[in-house]
Amino acid sequence: MGDSPGERTLLDKAVDSALVPVHAVISKPAQRAYLGTFLFATTSLILLCTSTVAYVLFYYNYVPQIGIERTVHLQFGNGNPYGVVSVASSLVSLQAYDISLILHLPRTPSNLAAGNFMLDLALLAPSDAISSPADLVSSALVSRNSSGSVLALSRRPAILTYTSPMVDTASKLSSLLWYMLGWRKESELLEIDMFEGVVFSKGWRNVPDKVQVIVEADEKMQFYEVGLRIVARFGGLRWILYHHRILSYLFFTTTFFTVSLTSTFFAYFFLSSYLSPGSPTPKSEPGPPIKSDPSASDSEHFNPLSLSDLSDTSRTFPTLGRQMPLHFSGRGEVRNRDEDDARVKQEEVDEIERTTGTQPLVAEADDEDEEDDGEVLSFRDSGIGTSLDEGDRRGVQRRRKGLFGGGGRGS
Repeated sequence: MGDSPGERTLLDKAVDSALVPVHAVISKPAQRAYLGTFLFATTSLILLCTSTVAYVLFYYNYVPQIGIERTVHLQFGNGNPYGVVSVASSLVSLQAYDISLILHLPRTPSNLAAGNFMLDLALLAPSDAISSPADLVSSALVSRNSSGSVLALSRRPAILTYTSPMVDTASKLSSLLWYMLGWRKESELLEIDMFEGVVFSKGWRNVPDKVQVIVEADEKMQFYEVGLRIVARFGGLRWILYHHRILSYLFFTTTFFTVSLTSTFFAYFFLSSYLSPGSPTPKSEPGPPIKSDPSASDSEHFNPLSLSDLSDTSRTFPTLGRQMPLHFSGRGEVRNRDEDDARVKQEEVDEIERTTGTQPLVAEADDEDEEDDGEVLSFRDSGIGTSLDEGDRRGVQRRRKGLFGGGGRGS
């Protein structure tokens, strides 16, 4: 059994009410809002990633390594022990550095007998490419002999810590177990500062790429290990970037993101307004041609003295009572009548000249005729009851011409 129309109407209303939020969600404005939100979120994410990458690149290019450590392999043979280590691309110009040597020495009788010994450290300027460690050492020695290749030179003394025989024996006895287990060794670690706050001038030729170390001692010395330590002494913006990394990241990334997002929006609006074509005119469906209103165009270009504003068709309109029907002369009829009137007028003028032998004064009559013609031409086909009887007006014109012609002949 089918539902009644009233129940269907209520059901339709209920369904429409339930679908109102759905229609709002899937409407055209909502879809445009979704698309705009998606494009904005995507653009923001891309710019955020770009800002992060840009900050990371800026950080690693502007802030150098704060600590550099290299192992110096000493060469023994003729003369004092020496070693050369490469620090290419590790140092930058206009940055202060602290440079020190770390010596790991065994407490052998010869080392203790050496007493004070000298450490010589030279920073060498960049030179030609070096293919092997032997070439590195020979190149360093040649550069060392050339004063123009040495960018900085430092000489510092060093000595092992002195202990008396009694104290040394007591210390070893108290730590004998650790020595036996290998947890302690009879050695000493020395750290000697060679440079404090050394700064290199701007230019790649003023930044060293090799460091040469020479140990000068009266006795033959033994070494476990020799190391080079370079520590950057940051200041200004580099100090802030290094010691406050999170705040620096947030600040510079946010600044870069804001500037890039603003620039992107400005570029988008500029290009869209400059390159986008004009709004297309909606195409109308084809239909029957619409007849234009002649009264609007005629009112704009109407000339009362022109025959082009008259209709080509003559019309006769009925009137009330016993009055004569209202007649409207078309453009062709008016032209023919004008030609007839001009011919009759010319015949009358010729007749007057032949009978009287004088030239009639027809200028005034001509002006009146022209005014009358202008009045006739000024009436248009505007509907029933708006035009004058053309026949009556022609009769008036002829009577005026007859009076004028009679006056001329009487004279």
